[in-house]
Amino acid sequence: MGSKAFKSGLDRETERADERALIQRCKNGDITAFDELYGRYEKRVFNCAYHISGNYHDACDITQEAFIRVYNSIQTFRGDANFLTWIYRIVTNVYLDERKKSKAHRQTSLDEFIELDENAVTRQIEDESPLPADVVESKERAEVVRAAINSLPEYQRIIVTLYHVEDLSYDEIADILQLPIGTVKSRLNRARLALADILATRPELFG
Repeated sequence: MGSKAFKSGLDRETERADERALIQRCKNGDITAFDELYGRYEKRVFNCAYHISGNYHDACDITQEAFIRVYNSIQTFRGDANFLTWIYRIVTNVYLDERKKSKAHRQTSLDEFIELDENAVTRQIEDESPLPADVVESKERAEVVRAAINSLPEYQRIIVTLYHVEDLSYDEIADILQLPIGTVKSRLNRARLALADILATRPELFG
């Protein structure tokens, strides 16, 4: 193992040990520790909620409720799973619970383009200095992709978000959704094929 890899491994282990200590302080009722935990994960929790719900205000509500649940149930966290994975599971459950309560209209708001490349969904990096025509085309493509993603069944949209936006592994998604890995993979593949079929109707944008 090279020195850089060794140092990186030590850094990750130090971070995990620090996180475990912080979680234990939260379990002991240390409010300051929970505030620190909130500061560490608030942005990622909000981003996950934002991409799943497609709505800024819904994401704010989901984030708030998710951290209330984290606070109330942190005693049940045993450390078997990654802490962030555990939080994402709570975020997903909050979203699904809210969807059961209300069928309010969702606004599309994914802020990253997703395009199909050989049946794989990959993030597109925006050109820092695009031509005006490119800007118009990019916006149109983004709108079509957003509509396509939002037209997917809810379970497929969640998996696409967790895998391609949050960069979670199959194992982590399976843990969050309490599904076999094979089911996660098959649902993700079906979502990709569905997106491919939808986007194929616009060859001028996705040729």
